Amino acid sequence: FDQRQQGTPFSALASAFNQYCGILLQSCELSSSRGEMLAHQINHVLGREAHHLAKLIPNLANILCLDTSGIIHDEGCTNAQNRLQYLLCRFVEVISSTFAAPVTLFLDDLQWA
Repeated sequence: FDQRQQGTPFSALASAFNQYCGILLQSCELSSSRGEMLAHQINHVLGREAHHLAKLIPNLANILCLDTSGIIHDEGCTNAQNRLQYLLCRFVEVISSTFAAPVTLFLDDLQWA
């Protein structure tokens, strides 16, 4: 966790999930069918909204083969925050149901987040 990012919404979760997706990328490279299954599940659940979450989690963009460089968001802050909360919840549902191993997220020093 980077304390300099504390003003960025969801930065602690984004950092944790980015690292998790990096681990998934490495493990899925060993089994391309597993990586394809994960990408399909995430795309199926998140749909066209996946690019919003991929903008927050760069390694997710790599898993989904998305280009997030041209995405421009022109909406209110409240709507964006609600959408990201929803997408993060759905993302956790997907990764926890796709693999046999449970997903554990340990949050420490939340006062910095």
